[in-house]
Amino acid sequence: MFRILFHTPEIPGNTGAAIRLAAVAGAELHLVEPLGFSLEDSKLKRAGLDYHDLTVLHVHASLEDAWTALRPRRVFAYTSDGDVSYTDIAYEASDILLFGRESDGLPHEVKHDSRVTSRVRVPMLPSRRSLNLANTASIVLYEAWRQQGFAGAR
Repeated sequence: MFRILFHTPEIPGNTGAAIRLAAVAGAELHLVEPLGFSLEDSKLKRAGLDYHDLTVLHVHASLEDAWTALRPRRVFAYTSDGDVSYTDIAYEASDILLFGRESDGLPHEVKHDSRVTSRVRVPMLPSRRSLNLANTASIVLYEAWRQQGFAGAR
């Protein structure tokens, strides 16, 4: 099962969309505090629709707490200045897919954490700052799942 890790997300609609994404693709969703919203936020609930009960969701007080709980073997940090394209990764089902917050992505110290296997980019046109967080997580998760033959899908 792939594990999506959002580091300090700010927009409830993106996390709600990720809740739905995790549910339909059989992934776990992990959130690192502080969150820019309450888990009771109506926009979060609306974006996640009725998938909240179908999603494995964990909230961690810090990134260190997340590392302790996840015990990562491979972590891919998605960033606009990544060294490798997301399509060049041979994904494994236990991988952690790490994404930063909407306003400014992953902090330097997180991108360069010793547990990060690779800094990865999703290609986009020059002079564009970034993709939407939930859209990027969807692109990456579906590529990873595709490589696993869409295990468990109908």
